Amino acid sequence: MSCKGGNGRSARHHSLNDLVWRAMAKADIPALKEPSGLLRTDGKRHDGVTLLPWNQGKCATWDVTVSDTLAQSYVHETSQTPGATAEAAAERKRNKYSSLSQSYLFVPIAAETMGAISKDGMDFLCELGRRITQCTDDHRESAFLF
Repeated sequence: MSCKGGNGRSARHHSLNDLVWRAMAKADIPALKEPSGLLRTDGKRHDGVTLLPWNQGKCATWDVTVSDTLAQSYVHETSQTPGATAEAAAERKRNKYSSLSQSYLFVPIAAETMGAISKDGMDFLCELGRRITQCTDDHRESAFLF
């Protein structure tokens, strides 16, 4: 689980990103997966972007990351502060995509293998669940999302 080349690491990332993208569709919010050319010139892309403004007149763009709660490099922090690995990963993503913040609302969705999700990621997913509920009139949508 903690090996970078280990099986399942990429699958967890893709599953979580696909979940966000499908939830956008369920909320009737058009979105693109892995859009190219938004700002970066090094070929790296964030995981998705909404095609309609999300908040404050800006489209939302997100990037998912999954960190191993029990990795040797994180275990000291996570044993003392739940979610510490997710928050650290979210901060790294914010720094990586800092140039996007002028034009887009960037949201890092950082999760840990033991289930913790960064505060920004939780806020984003809760808002997405609320927007799905508005479309479907089913108040269980947030629960389904999580």
